[in-house]
Amino acid sequence: MQLIQKIIYTLFYLTILTTSSVAEETFVSLKKSKVNVRYGPSFDSDIKYVYKRINLPLKQIDKKDNFRRIIDLKNNSGWIHISQLKKNNAVITTKDKILFKKPSSYAKPIAQIKKGRLLIVDKCENNWCKIKSDNHKGWVKTIYIWGLIN
Repeated sequence: MQLIQKIIYTLFYLTILTTSSVAEETFVSLKKSKVNVRYGPSFDSDIKYVYKRINLPLKQIDKKDNFRRIIDLKNNSGWIHISQLKKNNAVITTKDKILFKKPSSYAKPIAQIKKGRLLIVDKCENNWCKIKSDNHKGWVKTIYIWGLIN
């Protein structure tokens, strides 16, 4: 009987520890045009590399105090202070695709969007996102973009 109680207590504590330490994965964007990425969650940690692209979407995979651990489309990861991040408003195309006037593959094509292009999101609905890029506004399928939790 005591063995069963020990097993139950152990499972209970393991469940609590694993659920409380897992950060919710979400996407964020860079607030500034120059952002330092650090090796650890502290200003004392060395700078690993620097992003030089405002609105770049990043996946937040962990958090500690005021720092967020991020990973980008190319699987580079590091820690960024929350003052340099904002709610996600951008995506990156994963393939060369056509931008459509309406959310349909049968709609009028507006422009070709190259792989790796940064797009600003207006809204998303029914597996399509209305985006803008340079002088073009239109719709692209969500399966061809990175930066959204579907």
